[in-house]
Amino acid sequence: MKDLVSAALTAAKERGQDVADVPLTAIAAAAGVSRSTLLRRLGGSRAPLDEAVRQTGVDPGGRPPVRERAIAAAAHLVAERGLGGVTLDAVADRAECSLPSLHTVFEGRDGLLAAVFLQYGPLPDLQALAADPPERLEDTVRALHRTFLAAFTGEPRIIPAVFADLFGRPDGPAARMMSANMPQIIDGLGRLLLPHVEAGRIRPLPLPVLVQLLLGPLLSHVLVRPVLEPVLGDGLPSLDESFELFADAYLRAVTPSGPDAEAL
Repeated sequence: MKDLVSAALTAAKERGQDVADVPLTAIAAAAGVSRSTLLRRLGGSRAPLDEAVRQTGVDPGGRPPVRERAIAAAAHLVAERGLGGVTLDAVADRAECSLPSLHTVFEGRDGLLAAVFLQYGPLPDLQALAADPPERLEDTVRALHRTFLAAFTGEPRIIPAVFADLFGRPDGPAARMMSANMPQIIDGLGRLLLPHVEAGRIRPLPLPVLVQLLLGPLLSHVLVRPVLEPVLGDGLPSLDESFELFADAYLRAVTPSGPDAEAL
């Protein structure tokens, strides 16, 4: 096995790849044997070779699939350059994959950007929250704020770039991404808010209005906060304090006044 490990390490070094990414034909050539002979010595699988390499203190590696690498690469490019600066060529270069593979996996640039938004946007956490919602309205509001705040402030910063493109190009890729995902987002928000409307804990306002009242102030604050911080300094409440203020303001705005408020 030592000669095969040495051949694998040599082939990996020559090709600039992890051992796990080097084809068996290349390892066999480095070992001076045929591929079939190599497989026979390994017992029909390359797993023993990878384990033998690992035992020498070398990580055999092995990269994630093209889809995972491309989504991660595109996400970081969006954060660095904005949506307009992301090309499939740049993604292929960053993800170390081919252009044809990107077209095969995502069916073009819009499909790739949609996959980025789906993975890094608020939808996965929103759906998880809707599947197991808090009982109290106050907890629901704060959980929703946390969900969208995390999507806006998490790294890589995808959502601010999406909004920047949306404001600058109403018919651009961000608008298409939002249009594709908005029905599921609205559905998740409806599943969390409408039961409170039916129970009388929220005034019977149209769902779009309830959503805009919930998210509008918070998201606009997050978008302009980088500009406000150097101007207002200590006069600007912390993000946590702002978070609580927006939640309290929403509850005061949408909950019934008078005796019905006791339903909360």
